[in-house]
Amino acid sequence: MRPRLPGFVQTIRFRLTVMYSTLLFVLTASVLGGTYMAVTHSADARPVSKTFNAEKIRVLPNGTQLSTGQVVEVVKERDVTAAIHYETQQTLKHYSLGMLGGLFVASLAIGWVLSGRALRPVSAITRAAAEIQATDLSRRIRLAGPADELRSLADTIDSMLDRLDSAFAAQRRLIDDASHELRSPLAIIRANLDTVLSAPDATPAERDRSAQVIDRATTRMTRLVEDLLATARRSAPALEDADVDLATVAREAAEEFEPLAAARALGVDLRLAAGLTVIGDHDALRRAAGNLLSNAVRLAPPGSRITVGAGRWDGWLWLAVKDAGPGIRADDQDRVFDRFWRGGERHRSRERRTGLGLAIVRHIAESHGGQVRLRSRENVGSTFVIWLPASPDTGAGTAAPDADPLEAPLETR
Repeated sequence: MRPRLPGFVQTIRFRLTVMYSTLLFVLTASVLGGTYMAVTHSADARPVSKTFNAEKIRVLPNGTQLSTGQVVEVVKERDVTAAIHYETQQTLKHYSLGMLGGLFVASLAIGWVLSGRALRPVSAITRAAAEIQATDLSRRIRLAGPADELRSLADTIDSMLDRLDSAFAAQRRLIDDASHELRSPLAIIRANLDTVLSAPDATPAERDRSAQVIDRATTRMTRLVEDLLATARRSAPALEDADVDLATVAREAAEEFEPLAAARALGVDLRLAAGLTVIGDHDALRRAAGNLLSNAVRLAPPGSRITVGAGRWDGWLWLAVKDAGPGIRADDQDRVFDRFWRGGERHRSRERRTGLGLAIVRHIAESHGGQVRLRSRENVGSTFVIWLPASPDTGAGTAAPDADPLEAPLETR
């Protein structure tokens, strides 16, 4: 079994310290070693190995030499110079070794401090990440300091947390809104079951009326559940897109709603161009067109006509549905695509666009890189347009045209 190392030995700070100290030690040793080798090869250095005995004499001012009778030990001048060089080299070697030892210890301390300062942002990121929970994503790192790699990492994590926070908030709102919307039909069903269908003295007319109310409530619940499933399906990462003919999508949606339109004495006109191929999900785009047509059929006055069109406009492909319904007030047009939005009392009494239908239209358009636009006037009608980029270069950071393409000939763009 491998022995367990102390905790600090396994840290990045310790490894950086060792790497820094080792590198500094090797570089310094190389410099000092090179200097020592250069000095050694440039001078004759050796200790004194041979001496001579000589008589000591005294030289008078007039140049006369007198013998003192003393014998002294002498060496040659060349040997003295070599001995000095040798001692100098020994001194240099001893000081160099001592300097290397002291430098290694000092480099460990300096490397520990410097690596700690360099990794301080990592500690801040770690603390912030530890404090973040799935139920509270409001915490941010907001790292200060120079715009280096660690600052970029912290900013990237903050950006990711912003997106996660928005996604969780949207999910919570969706759950709250969906539960509120489901609670009402469930209460209606429960009330009718308790008061009429379960009552032995209820008349057949009362039972029929309750059955009709329950049928409408279950239909409403079914539509809401289908909308929720459509939203979840389009958000699935495993969804694969393919080539879709936008004109075919519009034609299929129109054919599906023609019987419902005929039941309300409504006419459906088609204005479809050719060659409208877009990369996307056929079923999702078909559902978006169906949601727009469903609103138009429900709200258009009897005897009027609904126009369904698809075409090309300045690098965009579009699919539009136009009705002659009550229209939407200008101050409500920015909110009409919100989940479970309801208009004023006049709109609400006529089942004005509510629930997830238009929110899903916007979600599907944006998931395809497109946008959805509304042009509406009260008591005149509304035109909903799904704009999709005709090429990958279109759509990213580009606003879709703010126009009603059904008001212009298809061949003009």
